[in-house]
Amino acid sequence: GLNSEKKEALAFTNPGNEKGSLADVINGADIFIGVSVSGCVTEDMVRTMAEKAILFPLANPEPEILPEKALSAGAFIVGTGRSDYPNQINNVLAFPGIFRGALDEHAGDITDGMKLAAATAIADFVDEKELSPGYIIPKALDNGLAQAVAEAVRKAYRKEKG
Repeated sequence: GLNSEKKEALAFTNPGNEKGSLADVINGADIFIGVSVSGCVTEDMVRTMAEKAILFPLANPEPEILPEKALSAGAFIVGTGRSDYPNQINNVLAFPGIFRGALDEHAGDITDGMKLAAATAIADFVDEKELSPGYIIPKALDNGLAQAVAEAVRKAYRKEKG
């Protein structure tokens, strides 16, 4: 009963075609990325994950598991969609810069290359000296982030479109 987009996503998110409950498939996993429903991940589930597990419980306003619970159960890195926790994963990290770069170049579309350039600029914005489990991604309002993303998008567009 899956549509074509969900089937395509499964090709890279579940290459082993694992089946079962969330508790079954999270066992031994390195990473959990959730965009589902509040409270579906338990501390016991986190304890079964691989060493240095990374969790991105992104359901809003209440994530699949609260960061403090995930961390106390042994998670190494946790990021959520909430602004009141470290490592906020939010589209506001990318969109101002993507749109500014595209508008500056009079781009007629947003290409995959432009999006990849934006993601790389966001990742590169965190200084390696500052990188830690509690700071893997810049804050949305970090000074200069939008400009760095815009410049990367402009360069990617110029490279792609000549």
